[in-house]
Amino acid sequence: MNLNMNMNYVESLVLQTKRLSGTTPDDLNCLHSLLKQSEETLRTESARFASSLADLDPFKHSLGYLYILEACTAGTISKELANELVLSIARFISECDAEQIRLAPEKFISLCKRFKDQVMQLEAPIRGVAPLLTAIRKLQSSSEQLTTLHPDFLLLCVLAKCYKTGLCVLEDDIFEVDQPKDFFLYCYYGGMICIGQKRYRKALELLHNVVTAPMSSINAIAVEAYKKYILVSLIHLGQPYIDLVTCYGNGKISELEAYVEENRDKFENDHNLGLVKQVVSSMYKRNIQRLTQTYLTLSLQDIANTVQLNSPKEAEMHVLQMIQDGEIYATINQKDGMVRFLEDPEQYKTCEMIERIDSSIQRIMTLSKKLTAIDEHISCDPQYLAKAGRERQRLDFDDLDSVPQKFNI
Repeated sequence: MNLNMNMNYVESLVLQTKRLSGTTPDDLNCLHSLLKQSEETLRTESARFASSLADLDPFKHSLGYLYILEACTAGTISKELANELVLSIARFISECDAEQIRLAPEKFISLCKRFKDQVMQLEAPIRGVAPLLTAIRKLQSSSEQLTTLHPDFLLLCVLAKCYKTGLCVLEDDIFEVDQPKDFFLYCYYGGMICIGQKRYRKALELLHNVVTAPMSSINAIAVEAYKKYILVSLIHLGQPYIDLVTCYGNGKISELEAYVEENRDKFENDHNLGLVKQVVSSMYKRNIQRLTQTYLTLSLQDIANTVQLNSPKEAEMHVLQMIQDGEIYATINQKDGMVRFLEDPEQYKTCEMIERIDSSIQRIMTLSKKLTAIDEHISCDPQYLAKAGRERQRLDFDDLDSVPQKFNI
């Protein structure tokens, strides 16, 4: 389709956008082709096109609006104009039609990443959290798809300390990943969000994904994820690792504190000092949990002495918090200051517990079906079969070379 050259190019493109938007799929495809052909002009005439946005509706004319807005924001943006730009893009993300913007996902992604850069330049990451979450949902074909916007959204959540908001995308089961780097960053920032919410089991799962994912060479994301994986392992599992953990495994708080202080600069430079302090704090809980395996009753004074707390009152606060968090089962006699350790009272007979178990079984069955379908799909993929055939031939030759020579004795 040719633009009417008798009228102003900008006016003509805007008219075609209005005429072909929101009608039939064929019209939208025709508009998309027209916009792609006009990309160079959109950039060179961006100042003139910017004023035409007022004539377009962000929802009805989403595809044309997207191309024009993306072109108008491609240049260097001053800090003074950044605020206005953030408002414009946020409004478009909120009002645009998902079906139209999915016709040009690369343009939408480019615009959203530019938006993320601007809110960070304004040092206001919280302003980007809600819009990027909306952008992800509109870009996704299903909740199982990991988009390239997921890491940007989670980064803003970390910087803005909006941990609960970040959790909403971490609860989705991901099966579709386009770029490995997006997956690494998704798991890394997701792990940090779970740490912020003290959901250490989920944090370990995400960080473990980064550390164990196949990669041609170790990257910086994996290195940083490994550092945090070690520290979270200490907090959640109390299992010993490397130098820091040797002190932790001994259970002596004074040695651990001395080691942390000695290496304070190192932890601070890695931005892990806060996490290390949580490791130190968790040792008190770990030592109290050890007492439950040995004693049925113990005084608060004895607990304070054993785990190196300053007073029985401090020991009582730790025990009460652990009872509340479900980390131990115990009762405290306020009269004599004695703590009685109990067995887990859960009998797994309540309706609520049965519903939870049933829900977990259903989720596992669904996951199993998904994995089976993926396995069948990969097994039939021509590229996979060709590569597997080449690898098998190479391994067969390697096996011949590795057969040990036999000697007669």
